[in-house]
Amino acid sequence: MFSALSQIIAPLSLAICSVASNVQQSFALDGGRLGPSGAGLFDPVKDLLSTSDYATLGHLAFPDYNVRVKKSDSVTGPAYTGYIDIKARHLFFYFFESRRNPNEDDLIFWTEGGPGCSSSIGVFMELGPCKVNDIHNVSRNPYSWNEKANIFFVDQPVGVGFSYADHGEYDYFPKSTTEETAKDISAFVAIFFEHFSNFKGRPFHMAGMSYGGRFIPTFASAVYDQNAQLLAAGMTPINLTSVIIQNGCTDLKTMIPSYYNVACQHKTVAPVLGISPCIGIKQALPRCEKWLKEACYDVTDAISCRTALSFCWSHIGMPFLTSDHNPYDVTKRCTPDELNDSLCYPITKKISSFLDRAGVRKTLGIDPSTQSNFSACNDDVNRRFSASLDHVFPAEYYLEALLERGIKVLIYVGDYDWVCNWVGNEHMTLNLDWFGKNAFVSEPLREWKIGDRAVGVTRGSGPLVFATIHGAGHMVPYDKGEEALVLVERWLAVKEL
Repeated sequence: MFSALSQIIAPLSLAICSVASNVQQSFALDGGRLGPSGAGLFDPVKDLLSTSDYATLGHLAFPDYNVRVKKSDSVTGPAYTGYIDIKARHLFFYFFESRRNPNEDDLIFWTEGGPGCSSSIGVFMELGPCKVNDIHNVSRNPYSWNEKANIFFVDQPVGVGFSYADHGEYDYFPKSTTEETAKDISAFVAIFFEHFSNFKGRPFHMAGMSYGGRFIPTFASAVYDQNAQLLAAGMTPINLTSVIIQNGCTDLKTMIPSYYNVACQHKTVAPVLGISPCIGIKQALPRCEKWLKEACYDVTDAISCRTALSFCWSHIGMPFLTSDHNPYDVTKRCTPDELNDSLCYPITKKISSFLDRAGVRKTLGIDPSTQSNFSACNDDVNRRFSASLDHVFPAEYYLEALLERGIKVLIYVGDYDWVCNWVGNEHMTLNLDWFGKNAFVSEPLREWKIGDRAVGVTRGSGPLVFATIHGAGHMVPYDKGEEALVLVERWLAVKEL
């Protein structure tokens, strides 16, 4: 666990939670960028990284990619920030070493959902080493996941958070897909491990939330498939060990019907919608499901699929979203205006204001070309993914393929969530087609505990585990930090929940 230090940092000093130092000109070696590390000849963590200058890392196997990174010493432990450079596109990331034992602990990759939401929300609101309480008030997070692991946070794709593109490059891509972004993420992972050689071979876990249910299975599959390329290039393959999905939306076919279950039945709490809207939802569900299947899955007819999605959202989703209930926590109220303004969490606006401070951006090493105000979520990015019907792709196929190859899968869900709820996620896990399906389905749900306290229910068999966390909404580490950390700690330690 984190130490008991919980002081509030002084304004402007960032003495506790500083992550990087001043932005300077980047430096490079060996003809413009650092070559492959070889047999322990180059370890930038110890040998080259500066707190004031960027090192530019690359590899001949990935000629279109560089990684700019620099180091920061802070009382939260060693930390790094930088950019994944793909020609004119640049993805921002944070990396925090484990406080427990960075030389032995596993690595976790984390990304937010959206699509279009920044992983800075994960850093400063949920599972990062410090939390923003107000624009000049940051405190240490006692339940940060870097208590147990080394962890990345990545803003992806371009246009999200502090990620950016040169010369209007972003405008040339009216549509976006998760598969396109997966190429960038898998290349970054390979370059990182090749240069930070002390992490080679370490168990690597890819994690995310919400639309991460689409992102993470795809990214992990790209990393897995890329290992053949790494071996051919004489590089060490990535020890992909598991995927971890928190309140994910992976399969629309099981998630959309569950909106009725959570809003109109006593699944976790008493029904939150009135009788009349619930009857309307129930009547619309058969048509919605049939239309989705025929237009979006049996074949992909873009026009018909979009029409089907519009019908489903209007008749299944909107009755809840116009009810003044929080879609991320059914026990709380949130007006549509509040949802648009702050995602129903005012802290997100405070995080945005904090990250707009010039001193903070200088500390984090944000590229000076990024002049716009920080936004927790980018609606334009979201629209680009929607334009390609990216959210319709059956990402559960990737989970099935990973399970068949021995990659572990943890699906955990705060049971107060509506938008990516536990009912839909449980149905998705029960429907997965893999060699251990029958054994998994035959397992009953049982309580899992911290001490004598029941904190959720779980079902698991072999490499697949499903779990809930009682009293948490969509942002599980924000609502139930201790429970989330214990769950992840047990998962990394290969212990039963």
